[in-house]
Amino acid sequence: MEPARPSVTDEEVVARVKDGELPLFELLMRRYNQRLYRVARAILRDEQEAEDVMQHAYVSAFAHLAQFEGRARFSTWLTRIAVHEALARARRRGRLMRLDGASAAGRRAPAPPSDGRPDPEQQAQAAELRRLLEDAIDALPEACRAAFVLREAEGLDTTQVADCLEISEAAVRTRLHRARAFLRRRIRESTGAGSVSAFSFYLTRCDRVVAAVLTSLGLPPFAPPALLAQPQG
Repeated sequence: MEPARPSVTDEEVVARVKDGELPLFELLMRRYNQRLYRVARAILRDEQEAEDVMQHAYVSAFAHLAQFEGRARFSTWLTRIAVHEALARARRRGRLMRLDGASAAGRRAPAPPSDGRPDPEQQAQAAELRRLLEDAIDALPEACRAAFVLREAEGLDTTQVADCLEISEAAVRTRLHRARAFLRRRIRESTGAGSVSAFSFYLTRCDRVVAAVLTSLGLPPFAPPALLAQPQG
C-alpha cells in the first residue's frame, strides 16, 4: 500500500508561511522530524546531538525561508541544512570515531508501546535485533552511513540521496554497495532485521523537538491533524 499523500504540499505550506501564517511551519517540522533525526544520528552517532542538529536546522530554515525558491524540493533543501550542520559538528568535535558501545546504549530511546502486545520474549528478541542493526550501522564507514540511512531507512531513491548529500549518483551507489556488503558481514540475513526500524523517531522526541523550535522562534503550536500527513520524499 502506498503511503498517504499530504493534503497540502510542502511548497504550499512554505508559501503560506512566507505570507504570514507562521505557525504552519510546525507542519513541516512534523513531516521531516524522522528523516532529519535519522540522517543526523547516522553522521554523529549520538541521539542528543542529533536532536540539537534538528533544532538548529529548523531555526536556520525558518530564518532563511525567503531564500527557498523551489529549485529543489523543500525536503531536499531542509535535509541539506541538517547534513551540513551535522558534518560541521562531527568535524569540530572529532566524533568520527565509533562511540563507546555502552555509552551509546544508555542513550537509546525506550521502545514505544505496541498494540500487538508481544510477549516479553518477543519484545526482547525485537529489541536485540534492533540493537544489532543499529550497532552495525554505527560501525559503517562515516562516508556510507548517511547514504545508507537515507536510502534504506527513509526510502529515498538514489537521485534524492545524491541531492541531499550533494554528491553524484555514482558515489551514492558505491557507498550503498559498500554499506550493504559491510552489514552482510555483521548481521546474518536469516535474522530478518529490517533497516527501516533503525533509529526510530518516537512521538515524545518529535513533540520535544517541535516544542523547542517553536519556543525558539516565538511561535504558538499549530498542527491541524488533517495536514499532518506523510512527507513527500
